[in-house]
Amino acid sequence: MWARHVRHRLAAYDDGALDPREQARVHAHLEACSACQDALERHRTVAALLRQVTPVEAPAEIWASIEAVLDRRSPRPAAPERGWFARPGRAAAAAALTVVVSAAAWWFATQPQPWDVVRLDPQAAARLSNGEWLETDAASTASLRIGEIGRVDLAPGTRLQLVGAGPTEHRLNLAVGRISVEIVAPPRVFFVETPASTVVDLGCAYTLDVDPDGAGRLRVTSGWAALEWDSRESLVPAGASARAHPALGPGTPVFDDATDEFRRALDDFDFGDEKGTEKRDALTIVVAEARQRDTLTLWHLVSRVDAAERERVFDRLVALTPLPDGVTRERVLALDSAVMRRWREELAWTW
Repeated sequence: MWARHVRHRLAAYDDGALDPREQARVHAHLEACSACQDALERHRTVAALLRQVTPVEAPAEIWASIEAVLDRRSPRPAAPERGWFARPGRAAAAAALTVVVSAAAWWFATQPQPWDVVRLDPQAAARLSNGEWLETDAASTASLRIGEIGRVDLAPGTRLQLVGAGPTEHRLNLAVGRISVEIVAPPRVFFVETPASTVVDLGCAYTLDVDPDGAGRLRVTSGWAALEWDSRESLVPAGASARAHPALGPGTPVFDDATDEFRRALDDFDFGDEKGTEKRDALTIVVAEARQRDTLTLWHLVSRVDAAERERVFDRLVALTPLPDGVTRERVLALDSAVMRRWREELAWTW
């Protein structure tokens, strides 16, 4: 890997024009160098912009006027060669045009883009680079503008990293501390990684806490968000929260106004001792204490309990809210994905 930056090789690298050995060396450098990562992102932005430009032939009178000026400075050869670029005036004009386009492209690439992540503190306003960390001490806070889609506020004692920012995705990494997030964007554009799960924004506002041991808690105040980890997903609507454990992933979502006994039992089921008896006792309390609104929790539990317990969770759900058309006991107990999704969409009206 080069010790110096590789900006002069980025265009060829992005086009796959380097020989395999050099391509691999540039790739290795990019993995470790956030400055060159940013330069590559700017190059790709400018390239994408230029690809959208429709070539238009300039009127002949424009070239005539340019040539007239250039001819006054440099006499024309007596026997010019054939071809447009063989004529000094037009060749010089083409060179000048190339410089102008290059300068415009450079200016565009250095300007803040709609998807840039920018620190808003007046004393430290600046764009964050990919891979850069932002930390607050015990007495300070910070705020970030996330492109044109929202804002993230950092509480004291928070360590946050910008993983990547672009026109289709923003991704942060919260190592420890608390952030408050407000996002207005289509689903799956904004992500926050934590040691225990990834928070996927579905158009919402939320707070996210990560303890020094990596455990986390998501609380949604508007819209929806999801906690994802391997094949497990917890969908969290406004007014609900979900915990996450670095070794176990996301827990089961629960509304904040659920009874204390319900919440404690759910914690015991999700993160308590693995002994079967204790988990069954905790599940018994959750099933007995559930209200109609707590079908949010029970729906998630249907796919998280073993087959022997699935029927009593299902029966409690149906007792609280009758099955909608197209959802059957047999297909639910078989965890048919299409049926489970259909059931969730109907239950969500009560959440």
